[in-house]
Amino acid sequence: MNDEAKQTGSATTAADTLKLIAAIVLVLGGVVAYYLLQTRPEAWMPWVALVGGIVIGALVFAFSQYGRNFWRFVLESRVELRKVFWPSRNETLQTTLVVLVFVIIASFFFWVLDLSLASVTKFFTGQGS
Repeated sequence: MNDEAKQTGSATTAADTLKLIAAIVLVLGGVVAYYLLQTRPEAWMPWVALVGGIVIGALVFAFSQYGRNFWRFVLESRVELRKVFWPSRNETLQTTLVVLVFVIIASFFFWVLDLSLASVTKFFTGQGS
């Protein structure tokens, strides 16, 4: 991301690892509960289990150091995205046209090369029509 970015306060502990494992288990538990509750007559129960598992898992993840590091990464990515130089429409069209012309020229070259090599191969092997 940023060369000047320092890794301060990003040391993870065993508690953070347990929070990450708990978040994964909660999300997987929500998915499993969704499929187990499919046989119930109440159609809303599987969805509550799925959404509940995902939301609670996301909250547990957010309060771990992994979640804070991820959120910092997202914010820094947005800052870096604003620094990107986006070409104008004309530059994009010109570049696309150059690539297309080069592809056509290269295709023609390789077609001629293939025909030449096929003719040479037929001449030396005596096979073909």
